[in-house]
Amino acid sequence: MSHKGKRMPSIRPILAVLSALVLTLAACDRGEAPPAQDRAEAPTATPATSSAGTVLMLAQRDPDLTTLVSAIQTAGMEETLNGAGPFTVFAPNNAAFEKIPAARRDALTAPEARADLRRLLTYHVIPARLEAAALIQRIQAGGGSLVLTTMQGGTLTARTDAAGSITLTDGAGEVARVVEADMIASNGVIHAVDTVAEPQ
Repeated sequence: MSHKGKRMPSIRPILAVLSALVLTLAACDRGEAPPAQDRAEAPTATPATSSAGTVLMLAQRDPDLTTLVSAIQTAGMEETLNGAGPFTVFAPNNAAFEKIPAARRDALTAPEARADLRRLLTYHVIPARLEAAALIQRIQAGGGSLVLTTMQGGTLTARTDAAGSITLTDGAGEVARVVEADMIASNGVIHAVDTVAEPQ
């Protein structure tokens, strides 16, 4: 019988497929992964994010909050800020403390002034968790301002400025601005501010 006009299928592609299949099966038997071209890339797993730690632990890792951390330790507030919370800490940065005259800074860190220092620091702590978006929402709902009662017992008035930044007006009428918001901790949140607030 003549096969003219019909081409016999080439056996080479079939052999190539069979060879690849044999190699793959052999690799599986040895516990190896199949060749790279025969498998899809697996997505890279994202490692679980560990807890950031408490507000104090977070502050201790921030090079812009070293003066505040030292003041917290001098005032004996470590246990409080490592507690369950929740806390919102308006944390004066190092530059904020530099605005205070040196004589007053020295007086606040003297052993006999511990109660005054603690009063000053607790004036920067709100016993609630207030992230920036929630603060802005409540400021807007309040007609442009929000009165916050601090752990010290005094109040801070939160507003937003023309640039959209959160500001705090203290008992003396001085205004501090949030320069870094939403440093999230396990027991609350820190917002760095550029001025030390003073209770009345």
